[in-house]
Amino acid sequence: MGNGTSIGRVRGLGSAHEGPHHWLVQRFTAVGNLVTVLFLGISLFMLPNLSYETVSGWIAEPVPAFMVALLIITTFWHARLGLQVLIEDYVHESGSKFAALLILNLLTFAGAGFGLFCVARLAFGAGVA
Repeated sequence: MGNGTSIGRVRGLGSAHEGPHHWLVQRFTAVGNLVTVLFLGISLFMLPNLSYETVSGWIAEPVPAFMVALLIITTFWHARLGLQVLIEDYVHESGSKFAALLILNLLTFAGAGFGLFCVARLAFGAGVA
């Protein structure tokens, strides 16, 4: 059944139908990053100064804390998606690919968790001097 024909050689090697979803999520996180970075930039520009007390007081408010938390989530998610594609494309041995993806997931979750912990600490007043 198609041993020598072109269609026989590529049969079963087609799309896994995973690409469009991954591509869309990466675009959505990019838009999320754009919106939250614009909010952060405009908000910080409107502060009277950038002292620790001023920024800590600003981030203790609900909307800025929420937006910074969203920025952390979308940034780490976007970075994870991009690095996942890089690993899947350029790491060919399955054991190395698994290890690289495992390390990537652990580092992104740890980084996002630490960032969210820091925002929560500032938002709930534990970091104010």
